[in-house]
Amino acid sequence: MVVVSLLTWAASFVGLVGLFVLAPPVLSPPWALVTSVYAHSGPGHLLSNAVVVALAGSLVAYSTTRLRFHAFFVTTGVLAGLAHVWVGGLFGPATGVLGASGAAFALVGYVITANPVSTTVLDRLRLPPRVLVVIVAVVAGGLTLLFSAPGSALIAHLTGAVLGLLAGRVQLLRV
Repeated sequence: MVVVSLLTWAASFVGLVGLFVLAPPVLSPPWALVTSVYAHSGPGHLLSNAVVVALAGSLVAYSTTRLRFHAFFVTTGVLAGLAHVWVGGLFGPATGVLGASGAAFALVGYVITANPVSTTVLDRLRLPPRVLVVIVAVVAGGLTLLFSAPGSALIAHLTGAVLGLLAGRVQLLRV
């Protein structure tokens, strides 16, 4: 994240920030799908995402392989970014997105539902699927509202949290 962020800052200095931002049309440039996950708008943005990724990511990393971890990180980051661009475009002018917060929220969601306590409680309760959907929506929404900075990519955060909660529930990364 540090290297791509430094490249983003250097590119923006010369007017080429679009090389790293995921914005409509989403495949122009195609590498922005991935670089947007690693790029950050400034040192504070990078630091806040890095802290969450380091904390939640280290917990997730213990139960999986490096390849699965990085595939999960990139995939959830890309899907969260796409959701932000596409869904946000339905409610107003489509905006670009960059940063690892969608993936970071996915890691937090994974930690919440993949741990033995959550697994035991949810298995014993045997809740109907509709109730689980409501619980996932409420938890993801709560995470998003509690831990998102004003003006940040709320749709990306919500999407990442939902993806992480669902992936953790099915133990997607467990080896």
